[in-house]
Amino acid sequence: MSTPQTHQIVVSGMSCAHCVKAVTQAVQALDPEARVQVDLPSGQVTVDTALDRAQVRAAITEEGYEPQP
Repeated sequence: MSTPQTHQIVVSGMSCAHCVKAVTQAVQALDPEARVQVDLPSGQVTVDTALDRAQVRAAITEEGYEPQP
């Protein structure tokens, strides 16, 4: 993996604690060391990880949520 970096992504479709858990687990399935913070009211997901932005977005999309451009 590459150098750890921080990605901030706005994600549509999250509304509850289950959504937070699902997004967190999706990212951590690829990088168990990732730190994921979700702000439900704004839809902001902040991820500290060695994954690149495309990998984080793909993990969130696979979980059924919509990362914004």
